[in-house]
Amino acid sequence: MNVVMRVDAPKLTEELARGIELLASRVKGRIVTDDDHDYDGLRALAHSNWNHRPLFVARVATAADVADVVDFARRNGLEIAVRSGGHSVCGHSGSAGGVVIDLRDLKGLNIDLDAMTAWVGSGLTAGEVSQALDQHQVVVGFGDSSSVGIGGLTLGGGVGYMARKHGLTIDSLLAAEIVTAAGDILVVDETIHPDLFWALRGGGGNFGVVTRFKYRLHPLPDFTGGPLILPATAEILAGFVIAARAAPEELTTILLAMPAPPMPFLPPEIYGKTVLICMMAYAGPADAAQQALAPFRALATPIADLVRPGPYSMMYLPEDPAMKPTVSIRTLFMDGVGLDEAADILGRLDRCDAPMRMAQVRVLGGATARVANDATAYAHRQAPILVGFLAMDGSAEAAVRHDRWAENGVAVLRGATAGTYVNFLADQGAEALRASYPGATWGRLRDVKRRYDAANLFRLNQNIPPA
Repeated sequence: MNVVMRVDAPKLTEELARGIELLASRVKGRIVTDDDHDYDGLRALAHSNWNHRPLFVARVATAADVADVVDFARRNGLEIAVRSGGHSVCGHSGSAGGVVIDLRDLKGLNIDLDAMTAWVGSGLTAGEVSQALDQHQVVVGFGDSSSVGIGGLTLGGGVGYMARKHGLTIDSLLAAEIVTAAGDILVVDETIHPDLFWALRGGGGNFGVVTRFKYRLHPLPDFTGGPLILPATAEILAGFVIAARAAPEELTTILLAMPAPPMPFLPPEIYGKTVLICMMAYAGPADAAQQALAPFRALATPIADLVRPGPYSMMYLPEDPAMKPTVSIRTLFMDGVGLDEAADILGRLDRCDAPMRMAQVRVLGGATARVANDATAYAHRQAPILVGFLAMDGSAEAAVRHDRWAENGVAVLRGATAGTYVNFLADQGAEALRASYPGATWGRLRDVKRRYDAANLFRLNQNIPPA
């Protein structure tokens, strides 16, 4: 349940205050307490469901800073939250009375076009990295939001606009620099600490603080993408899913069924009425893109068609950084979306009073499904479709109401028991978390947790208890 809450930081003892002063004198970054003018701005998260007041925010500048803060928190028994973009749907990017390790100043970006790799600081957002890579006509597939930090997105898996062509974000991950609970700074990959590297690819923030990621770059000389707006009927929605599953792997789609926003390319008479905003992303030549898009355009006369050649980063829709709504989200994997399911999805939108409400349908498969289930900690490789219900509003009362609405949505579609993508998993209890790591994955993750964080120091996450 999402609840807006405020918890004051504990009163400082003289010993703890001296310790914080010494820590601040050692690190290259900043230690920000509630005496500092920017404390409130730095502790704020992307969503307003939570109003946590940490003891301090550590704006770290190096991996050594992270290690120093981790050591300080461990010695003083303080809770640790790790923040990159701050979009955790459970508020795990903030702490009530603990320590927030804020990675947003770790913005190093080293692109090696000869090796087709890039070392990327975990403080960067998906939009920042994608725009930088656009200049070289290369890509790493992240998610579908420009402002989301690459840290949490990558560690949970990374489902985005390159899923069918190049797989999840973790499928492009070659190595990572991580600070462990012991304060060690490790660089891990398939041969160095391979057990930890396996767990980082889908196991979330359970195993340490990742400060840098090394990604494989993919050539992208030609790209066509953007929104295709279609009428919202069950027949069109179900037809879209059929077309998306049959499309070439170069085409990845994300369908958003939602009230039409007041955008200049939409006719005013449909503002507020449910439409299908179909985000189309084709990684290949423009003429082949037009062929792949034809079945979708044939579903109905588009209300608007903004699908065009351009840079990959144009896929990110505009965001207002001043907006910090409460958010409610529930998702489930499904084998298919037929007429009955499509009608239920659209009808459910009419039973929600949130100003921003939507159902998302992500057709997966392709490169995502060709990776073995046990190759990474993301073990839903064969799940063909991810469906979600999302509502954004502005109060605690509304968040509770919209949680129930979203929960009812996944319950009616009957897929929640099969688990879901962990980055979209809300505070839904131990059973839902366990189901999100099926088969032998759960036990293997617990073993890795025991080896690298037996005391569960990193527990503000979708927490995997040590074996």
